[in-house]
Amino acid sequence: MAEENGAEKKESPSLSILTQYIKDLSFENPAAPASLQKRDNQPAINISVNVNANPLGDDNYDVLLSLKAEAKSGDKPLFLCELLYGGVFRVANFPKEHVLPMLFIECPRLLFPFARQVVADATRNGGFPPLLVDPIDFAQMFQRRMAEEQARAKVQQPAN
Repeated sequence: MAEENGAEKKESPSLSILTQYIKDLSFENPAAPASLQKRDNQPAINISVNVNANPLGDDNYDVLLSLKAEAKSGDKPLFLCELLYGGVFRVANFPKEHVLPMLFIECPRLLFPFARQVVADATRNGGFPPLLVDPIDFAQMFQRRMAEEQARAKVQQPAN
């Protein structure tokens, strides 16, 4: 559309979820049924999170949220749950410098509640209480990742 002064009207930035999906889900309960017996102590649970994004063309991106939860009682594994949960997003009309934060902060923030529910259901269906993963600060994860990449880039630059 042309405005009165002849300049084109800039469209508003928009973020849309086109689809969500489970790419990979694994639940292992290696010591069942013994692992399901009453335990006196709380298991140690280690959770790791990662985010990746890939362009698909036409302002569309595939964003993958990876959650891995390992539970142990002492040195014995109780369960291992791994989830790769994805979403296809349209990220349109954003300034170039805002696209990465959208992909690595806002998109996983939108996917997280659904991925959290999948993990809770898998652990419950595996015979354990549902594992409710605490909220994740994706902004902090993104800032840490950018700082690590900048540090790596400095190390790889040739000395002048």
